[in-house]
Amino acid sequence: MRLTRPSVAGLVLALVAAACGSGAAETTTTTATETTTTTTTAATSTTTAETTTTTGTTSTATETTTTTVATTTTVATTTTTTLAGEEIDFGPQKGDVLAVMGVRWDDVLNVRAGPGTDQPIVATLAPTSNEAVATGHTRMLPRSFWTEVTVGGVTGWASLAYLGYLGRAEDLTADVVAALGGVPTAGTIHDLGMLVAQSQASTEPRSDLVVVVAPTTGDTAEITIDVVGLGDDALAGLRLRVVGERASDGGYSLVSVQATLLCGRGVTDDGRCL
Repeated sequence: MRLTRPSVAGLVLALVAAACGSGAAETTTTTATETTTTTTTAATSTTTAETTTTTGTTSTATETTTTTVATTTTVATTTTTTLAGEEIDFGPQKGDVLAVMGVRWDDVLNVRAGPGTDQPIVATLAPTSNEAVATGHTRMLPRSFWTEVTVGGVTGWASLAYLGYLGRAEDLTADVVAALGGVPTAGTIHDLGMLVAQSQASTEPRSDLVVVVAPTTGDTAEITIDVVGLGDDALAGLRLRVVGERASDGGYSLVSVQATLLCGRGVTDDGRCL
């Protein structure tokens, strides 16, 4: 099920082993704001009272009324925001729904105010989250790529090394049994899961095996492991759900392996990696 097709997006997995880096080039984004000041001017109106005549003498009373009118003046000012790195043309498109991959079950993927690990955290994503929506902006830092996403109404930046597209699920049980030369067994469900994951990993480049759902216990147990870094820019990795049953020696033997494709560039209508 290995797919191989060259693309510049493969740089993402090759350049980054962890979300880190600071900006080499900088650009400036200008946002217009408004400041309101109040200027007071005076408008004058004059009212003349009636003329009164008494014994041939005329007296005239004049009353003056002053009215104050408020005038509002709008003055444009600017604020600047600096983003690390360089804007690049490739990466997730606006509206793409992205899934987290390669993050441990007891950790989270940070979404930051800007690209780079030195930026404040504005949101977090769980290891199996599939709810980040791309805005269409991606930036390249010296050792990493960051893409802008919206999560629960909050917009921020996340490392592209830990984001991909969920593809279709496939049953790999027969493939695993064939690769291992028989039904595998291990002392714990964790060890069994790792044995299965290693059978699907690549050695060059060396894949990362990350437990994204903690192992369960009991006569039937399971564990979910992400195998990421396969050297294929289309197929970024596999999410393996490994189910085992307790063996007579107290360990676990394999029952089934379900693999979900983790795609690097998107998915087709039938769930294959682009």
